[in-house]
Amino acid sequence: MMRSPGRDPAPSDGEEASDSTPLLQGAWPAEGAPVCCSARYNLAVLAFFGFFVLYALRVNLSVALVDMVDSNTTSADNVTSKECAEHSAPVKILRSQTGKRYQWDAETQGWILGSFFYGYIVTQVPGGYIARKVGGKRLLGFGILGTAVFTLFTPIAADFGVGALVVLRALEGLGEGVTFPAMHAMWSSWAPPLERSKLLSISYAGAQLGTVVSLPLSGIICLYMNWTYVFYLFGIVGIIWFILWISLVSDTPETHMRISQYEKEYILSSLRNQLSSQKSVPWVPMLKSLPLWAIVVAHFSYNWTFYTLLTLLPTYMKEILRFNIQENGFLSALPYLGCWLCMILSGQAADNLRAKWNVSTVCVRRVFTLIGMIGPAVFLVAAGFIGCDYSLAVAFLTISTALGGFCSSGFSINHLDIAPSYAGILLGITNTFATIPGMAGPVIAKSLTPGEGMLGKFFSKPMPQIWTHQKCLTSGTAPWLSSRAPLRWPKVSPVWILGADMASLIR
Repeated sequence: MMRSPGRDPAPSDGEEASDSTPLLQGAWPAEGAPVCCSARYNLAVLAFFGFFVLYALRVNLSVALVDMVDSNTTSADNVTSKECAEHSAPVKILRSQTGKRYQWDAETQGWILGSFFYGYIVTQVPGGYIARKVGGKRLLGFGILGTAVFTLFTPIAADFGVGALVVLRALEGLGEGVTFPAMHAMWSSWAPPLERSKLLSISYAGAQLGTVVSLPLSGIICLYMNWTYVFYLFGIVGIIWFILWISLVSDTPETHMRISQYEKEYILSSLRNQLSSQKSVPWVPMLKSLPLWAIVVAHFSYNWTFYTLLTLLPTYMKEILRFNIQENGFLSALPYLGCWLCMILSGQAADNLRAKWNVSTVCVRRVFTLIGMIGPAVFLVAAGFIGCDYSLAVAFLTISTALGGFCSSGFSINHLDIAPSYAGILLGITNTFATIPGMAGPVIAKSLTPGEGMLGKFFSKPMPQIWTHQKCLTSGTAPWLSSRAPLRWPKVSPVWILGADMASLIR
């Protein structure tokens, strides 16, 4: 429910008034400590560039692979769809030399693209657990450093064969798998409750901008140099970022050398009674909690679409819409530019609704999640049935991906709302399930038979997402859309978030 600004919010059903619960009662002013030059926003900016590098390292192969594979191989396998006519002007190759080309068919390319996620899924939960024990700073830093170093060896691995490249990509996934849980664990100590949407949307928006820059830049590098430089340049950037990260950030406000006393007191006071002093992790009650599984469903559904586009959009642009490699990179990046903008704006909007208009946290999370789920699925499916209208296809893909940015202020940060002390572990659990679409998606989509109806087949993957949320809306089976019971975690006043009772976790 929304109340006009300036009024004290009355406790709603299941909510208990408590002066020590800033999230619910607004004990701290929305502006808190100054934003400019603050340690918490410096952390957000450095994290932004960290996830920028992270996704640049992840997606550069999607474009480079187009240049790595011998076009005669794809033609022999009948990969190129005849559904859309050739329309791009031939690109004049300006480079003096080309990288080695490989005879990889469509199925092999699918396994190469999907192999990253076989490593990525392994370190999700361990990453959250380790970050809670030792802090997220070094874990996140070394995770990205490891990925950057392995990226430098990609051309060598490709020369050794498909097996070596698959193993290398899986090792990169192992490094990246700890990063999001580690960042969530750090924000549990750094993000005041009424600034969570802003801070997390800023830091994680780097992933989208990294995609925006990496896709066209990789295409330009392939055009003017050769594909090997894609991996060399991005790998070096990752190493430079690591040096800055290790030098400038700290795990907690207490250990930060340059934070002001006022900001430190503001952060620590706003998180008072939010964090648990319990050392052991309540694994069994946690795994029995309905809110956790609600986030799992949302996370899985979102990634079903997100990872399909992330790994296969350049292939779609080339093989279906028939864009050349230069156009491919720029047009593949356009949807993620929209997503980046929506992430930043939705973070500001979500916290303003909660802090200035006293909109309940559960309402904000639900609405932003639904916008970020239903909207993308509808437009993505529609893109599969518009024929070869290139402008409309790109527009639908851009709108679809942009609307997904609303989820950054929805389920994506819900872990911090329901259990700040275990946020990294919770994200590790939900992201483990949410990685499955990344493993299966490239192989399934690459195996689709080109030809008549290819567009519809390519974009049929979001249908489970639409079905999931339509089911929630009509039958009330999803906890966050049906129940209105309060949530409880250790030493935290009741917080409405996804709508199921978590009191059993502390009993």
